[in-house]
Amino acid sequence: MDLQKLTRPNVWQLKPYSCARNEFQGEASVYLDANESPYGAPYNRYPDPLQLQVKKRIGEVKNVSPDSIFLGNGSDEPIDLLYRAFCEPKEDNVVAIEPTYGMYRVCADINNVEYRTVALDENFQLSAAKLLSACDAHTKLVWLCSPNNPSGNRLDEKEILNVIKGFDGLVILDEAYIDFSAEVHFLPLLHNYPNLVILQTFSKAWASAAIRLGMAFASPEIVGILTKIKYPYNINILTQQHVLSVLENHEQVRQRVADILVQREWLCENLLKLSFVEKIYPSDANFLLVKVTDANTIYRTLIEKGIVVRNRSSVALCNNCLRITVGTPEENAILYQMLATCFEFLKK
Repeated sequence: MDLQKLTRPNVWQLKPYSCARNEFQGEASVYLDANESPYGAPYNRYPDPLQLQVKKRIGEVKNVSPDSIFLGNGSDEPIDLLYRAFCEPKEDNVVAIEPTYGMYRVCADINNVEYRTVALDENFQLSAAKLLSACDAHTKLVWLCSPNNPSGNRLDEKEILNVIKGFDGLVILDEAYIDFSAEVHFLPLLHNYPNLVILQTFSKAWASAAIRLGMAFASPEIVGILTKIKYPYNINILTQQHVLSVLENHEQVRQRVADILVQREWLCENLLKLSFVEKIYPSDANFLLVKVTDANTIYRTLIEKGIVVRNRSSVALCNNCLRITVGTPEENAILYQMLATCFEFLKK
């Protein structure tokens, strides 16, 4: 893969903005470089623009070199930056599986990049051959999500590898839900494939959706390009402080994940007892995709009762499907009781 050829020429040649804290590293007793207020410490100071301390700790936890880590304002920031760095508007295209996470398409539309889809099969599995056949000389990015959203299943590992090996652009593998899967993630293979970008997040297993912190793992060269075009202080100091605290409690995270998996099994077993539940798709995530007889009616009634799930009926291959996040035992019990008492009139 020729990274320079893949990158937009203006981005490759771009001289990035140099902020005050980029020009100085280390500790000082007096900071008079950034036109900050001298009052209100510590929130008067700009945060570390490169998040070096956070990246160092993430690298230790995930066994990845810090120079292969990019941090964004949620995973949506690196998704958008990948378009901005590598896709020429009105000229290039990307290829994605369908159905999948909706922001890949939204960012393509924002950046005026053609978005091509390749349907998964009835089991929500990928055909590498079909996906690669949709690519051409102007295809810069391929989007894969595993475990996938909204289906919840892991994509076949061999098919993912076939895509990575068979595509000369960047393959982005979104592993937002990987902590809930028993299968091995792709992060240990990152150094084997220079065209691979892996997305992960603190919003799911790490129980920190409010702080908006996403991770992109890639070669140092790709990370350098994303860093060059990001906003200077994209991760605020409150987020950096919180995530360092969370990373010190990764054993608690593992226990919470284990609890969620137990509840996922409980929810699956009990929902299948309901006459209007036709199918529950296998899940490697913290949610279930549930096919029912009348998703619209069930969804509207649950909303009226103060219970919010996602109606995915308008999504490809998901007709009459609800996506239900695994909650606490108390939340799951409330949902089940409401479904059992209110909807038994809906028959298969």
